[in-house]
Amino acid sequence: MNIMLIDVIVLTKNSEVYLERCLKAIYENIPINNLIIVDGYSTDLTMNIVLEFKKKYDNILILKDFGTRATSRQKGIEKVKTDWFMFVDSDVVLCKKWYNKAKPLIKKNVGLIWGIEVWSTIRKNKTLRLFLLVTRKIFEIRGGTHDTLIRTELVKDIVIPKELHVFEDAYIKEWISKKGYLSIPCYSPFCIHFRPKEVWTIKGGLEIISESLKLGRISIIAKLTMAYGFYFIYSMYQIFTRKKISQ
Repeated sequence: MNIMLIDVIVLTKNSEVYLERCLKAIYENIPINNLIIVDGYSTDLTMNIVLEFKKKYDNILILKDFGTRATSRQKGIEKVKTDWFMFVDSDVVLCKKWYNKAKPLIKKNVGLIWGIEVWSTIRKNKTLRLFLLVTRKIFEIRGGTHDTLIRTELVKDIVIPKELHVFEDAYIKEWISKKGYLSIPCYSPFCIHFRPKEVWTIKGGLEIISESLKLGRISIIAKLTMAYGFYFIYSMYQIFTRKKISQ
């Protein structure tokens, strides 16, 4: 099956640090029809970066949303015009030839293709292997939207609950599954995820876990406990390693 062009949705809010390299990688590795930016009223240089790309490419649609990730994703989906589209997070960089690597996975019974995320701080092979296993397990439980290709017809009628600032990815994955289509996680293609600085503090790590707990269903949280425990331990290791280096 051939896809000539696809729409790409990027949610932004004060994303200036990594947004330029994120958008550059999208244009280099995805056959774009339209780039749909859904911005949460950024107060930094995010929109300046978007407007610079808009000068260069005449296929950028800018939307504004002051709600949750759920409402932002909903707005983006409603503007999609292609048979397949992508969600790409504003702090990730797609691997080389992302679309070409995903294309063979596009089959009649597939509704979603997810490229695994790799945190930018991982350097050791043993850590990477464990991280990949844990991260893939997390996707199987709750889905993910870091770099995700979706069959449009399956979500054109979706109404994502507005309160889902987290676990909206789980809702999308479950919606597709209920229609009888597969969600495929893969190690290739993939993206490099530049986690925000607040992750590398004890307070930040706890806040992220707390945010996940607020709106998440207990059944999902229970299944994710061990996996997120690994993330937390790795984050703490990064904190103490960085402190040691800086001393």
